[in-house]
Amino acid sequence: MSAVVVVGAGIVGSSVAYHLARRGVPVTLLDQGPAQATGVTGNSFAWIGDSGGHWPGGAGDLREYVLADYRRLENELPHVTVRRTGSLSWADVPAADSRLEPGQFRVGRSEIAALEPNLRHPPDQAVHTPSDAGIDPTALTRTLVETAAAHGATVLHDTTVTSLRVTDGHVEGVLTSAGFHAATTVVLTAGTTIPELCERLPVDLPMASSPATLARVTTPPGLVRTIVASPDFEVREVREGHLLLVVPQAEGTAGNRERVAQDALRDLKAAFRGSDECRLLGHRTSSRPMPALGPVIGYATHDRSVYVAVMHSAITLAPTVGRLIADELTTGRPAPELRRCRPRVH
Repeated sequence: MSAVVVVGAGIVGSSVAYHLARRGVPVTLLDQGPAQATGVTGNSFAWIGDSGGHWPGGAGDLREYVLADYRRLENELPHVTVRRTGSLSWADVPAADSRLEPGQFRVGRSEIAALEPNLRHPPDQAVHTPSDAGIDPTALTRTLVETAAAHGATVLHDTTVTSLRVTDGHVEGVLTSAGFHAATTVVLTAGTTIPELCERLPVDLPMASSPATLARVTTPPGLVRTIVASPDFEVREVREGHLLLVVPQAEGTAGNRERVAQDALRDLKAAFRGSDECRLLGHRTSSRPMPALGPVIGYATHDRSVYVAVMHSAITLAPTVGRLIADELTTGRPAPELRRCRPRVH
């Protein structure tokens, strides 16, 4: 019997499995796809940082650890590469008399042009966050899984978890398309499917889902230097000659995302000089989990047989959350950093 079964091999589940395996905990990682990161993780913009953005609920208590945990992973996993390009945002610049977050700077047209020399029309001002970075979430997740396996974890793909086996209120393990897997603790990291798996448990998991469409674009190397967030698009270079472009979600466009993706590419070309050779390689839409009050991380049963971990900002928080969950499961002591992330168990 595995001490822990982790359901979902996205970046959160893979991080949990990695951190547990490094501590010598017997762990089995299950995923319904043919490989890790085939769901929402593989379709993430993967912009990481600890300054701007929205940090609802307990996410705000975790932000100070984000960059340090990514640096730790880089030291532990030599093949992990974080692209520290910084970011430029003029989608929603705070008023001149408003204070920015620590590590953010207000920059003018000339500084913007120096940071993004291919911009045709630099805005009057933007917010520059030098510490912001991007990662390849699929490559990172793959490395986490492979390293977890090297430390003894069992990894099973094409294994759909259909339900939890509950006896007298106690969860004994998971029923899957390939049979039963017993566990002392089941950790659910499978995003939007978690509420359905928890239907028989005494826990409230208010959660919505939000569609996200990303386009991959081939481009001349160095066309975009930073992570750019304009009112019309967000874009970053994921590797030399390849961009990741956020496609806006608009009312009534769900059935014609190809056209919307082409429109986003047109806006990108209009914004950058030297972009005539940009070509759309493809686009993909996924449904991101959106817990109503911020990250939900903690035991979902009074007997501690089920643990849930679901959050909107999964790429940003995964290294920190994986470390803290592994600490809780191995020591039995609650992590104070997760105090405001707990699910409501009744």
